[in-house]
Amino acid sequence: MTYPRIMIAAPKSGSGKTYITCALLQALQMRGYHVGAFKSGPDYIDPMFHTTVLGIPSKNLDPFFSEKEQIRQLFRLDNSYDVSVIEGVMGLYDGLGGITKQASAYELAIDLQTPVILVIDAKGMGYSVVAQIKGFLALDEKNLIKGVILNRISEMFCKTITPVIEKETGVIVLGCFPEQEQKWESRYLGLQLPGEMEDIKEQVQSAAQALEKTVSIEKIIELADMAPEMHKQQGTEACLIPEMDIHRMTDASQYKAEKAGNTEKHIANTSIRIGVARDEAFCFYYADNLRMLQEAGAELVYFSPLKDQTLPSELDGLLLGGGYPELFAGKLAANKNMRNEIREQYLQGIPVLAECGGFMYLQEKLITADGKEYPMAGAITGVCEKKERLIRFGYVTIEPEQGQEGLLRQGEQIRGHEFHYFDSTNNGCDCIARKPVGKRSWACMHADRSHFIGFPHLYYPSCPEFVVNFVEQCRNWNKERQRREDRI
Repeated sequence: MTYPRIMIAAPKSGSGKTYITCALLQALQMRGYHVGAFKSGPDYIDPMFHTTVLGIPSKNLDPFFSEKEQIRQLFRLDNSYDVSVIEGVMGLYDGLGGITKQASAYELAIDLQTPVILVIDAKGMGYSVVAQIKGFLALDEKNLIKGVILNRISEMFCKTITPVIEKETGVIVLGCFPEQEQKWESRYLGLQLPGEMEDIKEQVQSAAQALEKTVSIEKIIELADMAPEMHKQQGTEACLIPEMDIHRMTDASQYKAEKAGNTEKHIANTSIRIGVARDEAFCFYYADNLRMLQEAGAELVYFSPLKDQTLPSELDGLLLGGGYPELFAGKLAANKNMRNEIREQYLQGIPVLAECGGFMYLQEKLITADGKEYPMAGAITGVCEKKERLIRFGYVTIEPEQGQEGLLRQGEQIRGHEFHYFDSTNNGCDCIARKPVGKRSWACMHADRSHFIGFPHLYYPSCPEFVVNFVEQCRNWNKERQRREDRI
């Protein structure tokens, strides 16, 4: 099947990829196209901008998290788009450790056989832009770079330099994007969230109108249509959770998820209710993580630790994702009823997954950058505090400590990434995190049969067994909860 697709990439971060990607998505929608959005790499924030434009989830695709065929499967899953736009990450060739193409946007483009459009921040450049383009073409062994957009230059100079670039590089100049008055501000974890920006949809519409004037959308669509057909391997499709008979399970240790290869979708009991914290403070979730929980048999029930006074009723598990709890520490602290209920549920033994911001919320106190202390849920002994430098950054593989058995079993590992300026006095020591490049490793996670809590952001498709184990623990908690209610 043909999946028209294009990647928007750049030589480096800060070149304008996200802004131009959102403008392109909006321009395509305004033309009546059914558009899909994807993000290369582990970033949470850029997909939130895509979702703001499209009104549909944006999916992460990452060559470190997934093998080639799984990436292709994730891309095809529910993909009925007229055109798919994939936003690159960092510089096109920036991969593991910054010294290899592995896990880069370019590797993803190779895996998906996707034409690449290079966004060049050409402000202050003249003929030197030719040298930059030639340098990127020299490393493009698959001949995927098909066009360039010159960002932050005038339309007049673009018309002057375009024939020079096309003659000396052979690459099409699709147009330019003159510098805009509106700018999207950044903070220490990336762009500000779209919900924090006034009139964000109007800004994107304005950007799309500007893009239409100076960039050939028609040629971009032609390049997307040039992407070759994507054939699936026999027997690799359907859901993210491989088929297994969860109804006959009495203990998750009796099974392991089969490797991808089943074509029939697993149908599970959907009576298991997992509360998912989702609001301005907790908003970092991978779409495929949530999908996997649902496919494993969970109903996701959203709640707000900021605004709701109590948890949803009859929960069998909790998921507290990442985000910016430090920006809302005062409001989180003031919601004492929610903090107390989450602590009580945790102490009673409800299964819990929490990462980064969710982990920070579960501790006793949060100390913000201005030195103020705020009480948090207090489920875990420890204090989180903002540090002057980045504590952890980059990909990790996580495996249980020798002798530890929990949601992650001996011999299993799950992949994820860390990116945080906060540190805790109690990061946990039940697992080992390892960097994929070099020999660095460190203890992490509060983990047992029902809990997996720590700073790393996890990518569930890298370990389907982990998801099945967690949902089964939620099912066990459901039975225990019902037994307690029957006794009352």
